Order: sequence, then structure tokens, then C-alpha cells
Amino acid sequence: MIIGKRKPLAEIARMVEPFRKICILGCGTCAAVCLSGGEREAVETASALSILLQKKGKEVEITARTLLRQCEYEFIDEFAGTMPDCDVFLSLACGVGVQALTARLPQKIFLPGLNTTFMGYPLEQGVWTENCLGCGNCILDLTMGICPIARCAKSMLNGPCGGSQNGKCEINKDMDCAWHLIYERLANMGALDRMKAIQPPMDWSASHHGGPRTMIREDMRIGTGEQA
Repeated sequence: MIIGKRKPLAEIARMVEPFRKICILGCGTCAAVCLSGGEREAVETASALSILLQKKGKEVEITARTLLRQCEYEFIDEFAGTMPDCDVFLSLACGVGVQALTARLPQKIFLPGLNTTFMGYPLEQGVWTENCLGCGNCILDLTMGICPIARCAKSMLNGPCGGSQNGKCEINKDMDCAWHLIYERLANMGALDRMKAIQPPMDWSASHHGGPRTMIREDMRIGTGEQA
């Protein structure tokens, strides 16, 4: 299971500020189970965000939809046939879901509404490639849906490095350079000016380097109060 916590509403408001028609996308599996981004949370986020933006004097149209799984093309394709006409989609799924949506529907903009914290596995039966490290501080809004933390062998925030050649990583010639993919994505979306912005060093305090992490939701614990 993938665990995450919704970004602060003020941060979400800053991300969607350039857009008027906004769709909040809930995910019906992991995010729903951990009460971070299921159908209920998508509706609540849409309502709270609408109120906040209206208080700031911004006229917006905000809708809420939920996919059973944002990380599988089968469900993304089903959603694509009925998706609302919106300027931007705020995903309440994990970073894998945001990237799956971006890969499958590259003509649309998907922003992360969740800070993915860590992934708990199936270890057998299937084979997966890692698209999200669960660093605890999602930056997919800066790179238009491609994660340099997980997909760059050096987790560079200001890439590509000098070893990248012909779109491939110097560590593994069969592996795409994450920053080459980011460059192409930004070019296709008319946002290459983002490459000029120097990002500060990554704050790893929210990541996995301190050992196994535990996320506690006091509002969900038995005997500590009502669930939020």
C-alpha cells in the first residue's frame, strides 16, 4: 500500500492559481484506505479549495471525480472517455498515480495534491519499476509529472548531469535519463523556462534516509476522537 498525506490547502491553492477550471481527482484504492485522497476527500478538498479561492477573489469552477486506480492505464482510459473539460487536474493519488496519468494523457496537466510518504509492497507475482521514492516533499508540479528524485540515478534537482548521453543515463545505458524526459515534457507543454530556475538542495528530513518511518493519524486511532 502507498501511504501519503494531502498537501496543505494553501500550497494547493498556489499550484492551481493560474487555472480557472479545476478537477480534483480522488483515487479509490490506497489513498482511500488511508483516508488521504479517496472519493470523500476529493469532494471535501474541492469544497474547501473553492471556499479558499473565492475568499481570495478568484472565480473558479471546481469539480471532483474519483478513479478506482490512478496507477493503471485500464482505469485511466475509462476516465479519459468521460473526463471533464478542465484546465488542470489535481491528483490525490500517490506520485505513481500522477506520473501514470501524465504518461497516458500527456496533453493534460496533472498536479500532485498528496505528499507521498512511503510504499508498502506486494513483493511477489508482478514486476514494477520505481517511479516514486516517497521523499515526503513532492515536486512533480515543477517537472510536469516526471520525478527526478526516483528516476534520476543521482536524484539531481538541477539536471541533467554531464554523464547523460543521447537521452540515456550514464549508470545504465538502457535507462532513460530522467532529465532528458523532463526536458522533453516541459518543451511539449511550453514550459522550458522552468529549466532555468535553480532548485535549492533537497530537504531529506521527510524522506527514508533516517530509517523506517511511521505516519500516525491521531484522528483515526481508536479512543482518540472522531475520524476527520
